[in-house]
Amino acid sequence: MSAQAPFRLGTRGSPLALAQAHELRARLAAAHPALAAEAAVEIVVIKTTGDKVQDRTLAEIGGKGLFTKEIEEALLDKRIDAAVHSMKDVPTWLPDGLTIAAILPREDPRDVLLAPGAISLAALPKGAVVGTASLRRQAQVLLARPDLKVVPMRGNVGTRLNKVRAGDVNATLLALAGLRRLKLAEGIAADSAVLGVEEMLPAAAQGAIGVEIRAGDARARDLVAALDDAPSSVCVAAERACLEVLDGSCRTPIAALAEVAGDEMRLRALVAMPDGRHAHRAEQRGAVADAEALGRAVGNELRAAAGPAFFVALADA
Repeated sequence: MSAQAPFRLGTRGSPLALAQAHELRARLAAAHPALAAEAAVEIVVIKTTGDKVQDRTLAEIGGKGLFTKEIEEALLDKRIDAAVHSMKDVPTWLPDGLTIAAILPREDPRDVLLAPGAISLAALPKGAVVGTASLRRQAQVLLARPDLKVVPMRGNVGTRLNKVRAGDVNATLLALAGLRRLKLAEGIAADSAVLGVEEMLPAAAQGAIGVEIRAGDARARDLVAALDDAPSSVCVAAERACLEVLDGSCRTPIAALAEVAGDEMRLRALVAMPDGRHAHRAEQRGAVADAEALGRAVGNELRAAAGPAFFVALADA
């Protein structure tokens, strides 16, 4: 590919999104020597609705695709050749003509509790204030500790770290994957604890980077296909299939984690009310080859266990 026709990667402009785009560029260069020159792959920053609106929680903004819509529009308009996404932000439906062509090797999907002196949710002082914009995290915090107070808190990783250090809140929760990609995990180790998935089940596809392209773009498909990590891809497929059955969005506290051991997959999932008063869990095992079917089965189990009234109440919450 010549310098006059760079392969353009569309991404959000946050430090984490840019780190992910640079990771993709490095992987493209390693897989394709023709892309090794810096000018061969261009990173195009696109501001999304989720980036523009910072004074409200994601649930209050509503809708789906808050961090993907504008990037996908640029892809459809051929202003970019591929989109780099945190897969947990990608709706389970994609616009016509677009497809996820690769999932990069997944980082650790667990959450980190940032709270000086606390090693778990149980160790937080009674009535401590936890800041988070995630209804999934909010629900699980209150499920474990109804005495805690959860307040909305948005912003990038640095902003949230600063709010804890300034004492605006006693604690917050961050994705370990993001901290590692920003090379911040070691710097906050003394004031943080990685939470086990039994205590805080991750968001579906947390820690996974997806590459979206136009379905008919053979050049993009050929360049990107070599980067797909099969174990990460099947786990993301199972978790997203579960999410799709539950009609998950930023307004729905849903968690899901698939793990692979040999030819077997274990999938755990949870759906809860935002206030943590009611929650339902499900777990099933199945063949890796049937990942999406397993995801749908777990989603249907949760939907049946919760019942229609639960989802009506959830929509009104």
